Amino acid sequence: MATTNDLKNGIVLNIDGQLWSVVEFQHVKPGKGGAFVRTKLKNVLSGKVVDKTFNAGVKVETANVDRREMTYLYRDADDFVFMDTQSYEQIHVSSGVVGGAENFMLENQDANVGLHDGTPLFVELPASVVLTVEYTEPGLQGDRSTGGNKPARLETGYEIQVPLFITSGEKVKVDTRDGSYLGRAG
Repeated sequence: MATTNDLKNGIVLNIDGQLWSVVEFQHVKPGKGGAFVRTKLKNVLSGKVVDKTFNAGVKVETANVDRREMTYLYRDADDFVFMDTQSYEQIHVSSGVVGGAENFMLENQDANVGLHDGTPLFVELPASVVLTVEYTEPGLQGDRSTGGNKPARLETGYEIQVPLFITSGEKVKVDTRDGSYLGRAG
């Protein structure tokens, strides 16, 4: 158990038997009346985001979420197989839990997996990853960084927009949150 004063981003709450992750929170102390905490919560399983207001000092039940560093090994039908880097134990994570992270995951890549009572809840990747452009239309003479974008298929099969000067086989840095191109990688 915790109080609303203990809330911070990333903490997972158990509200009515469902797990909700705190995306953002704000303590509000109006001139009149009691203080309260305005939060934005994301359902850990469904991904639905809701706004919820708590009175200040109210007890909230926190869920025990174990974040473990794991290595993505391979895909097995609809599941992704991860290995715990400490115990070498392998777990299967469903594609629904992996979500959009699968667009940026390569075999043997590290990720954080959140577990609650042994059940995988989410997969967190680093903020950016380096991937190879598998195919993109060749650039034309005179294409410069200010010229616009073109589609490029990454080695994971995911397609992003890249500047016109990027060629097939180049390594690019990609933001794992929104799939945007961040630049060339060494």
